[in-house]
Amino acid sequence: MTTNAQETHTPPTIQRFVLGDFQTNCYIITQGEPAAGKPCWVIDCGYAPSSLLDAIDEQELAVDALILTHAHADHIAGVSELRTRHPQCPILLHSAEKDWLNDPMLNLSANIGLSITAPEATRLLSGGEALQLQDMTWLVRHTPGHSPGGISLIHPESNTAMVGDTLFAGSVGRSDFPGSSMDILARSIREQLYTLDAKTVCCPGHGPATTIGREMATNPFVPGE
Repeated sequence: MTTNAQETHTPPTIQRFVLGDFQTNCYIITQGEPAAGKPCWVIDCGYAPSSLLDAIDEQELAVDALILTHAHADHIAGVSELRTRHPQCPILLHSAEKDWLNDPMLNLSANIGLSITAPEATRLLSGGEALQLQDMTWLVRHTPGHSPGGISLIHPESNTAMVGDTLFAGSVGRSDFPGSSMDILARSIREQLYTLDAKTVCCPGHGPATTIGREMATNPFVPGE
């Protein structure tokens, strides 16, 4: 996954899967329509991931990477099952949460009487990277606040952003967890997301998609300035 200056105009295809009791949005991304042998990314892998994993198998996709927007339990609970089916799949996560995958207290699963652990990340991110999926270049932006290692993935050419639990339609991620901060979250949204094109479609970790323009105009928690 190296950078490539040659972009194409084939847009990403984003398949959304709403997983588990927390209704976590997890995604499969391909360049263009899915096809046998085509590389894909998985964005987050929560509780009860069978529908997502079955879709990968049914479409005969090749999992190029699992990219975690953050390491709360509802976004990582299915990682071990994904790795069982695709044992060579790299796992990418922000370095601020490198210890969370194996710590139920940090990933909050202990708070609900569970003990979720996942395989360690194989690549740690810091923000500012450019990741390549076929001819598509996606930019990593560090968007902490909901959690210290929250990231968003931006594909400027198609005005698409995978924003995890940073920004929702009409809302924002919770900031009352350990390691959360509303001040930091608001700054992340204003500096890293509201600076995107207003037409950018945001694919969040919960709930429906929205756009940057809509949230700048109507979001009651972080209004546009």
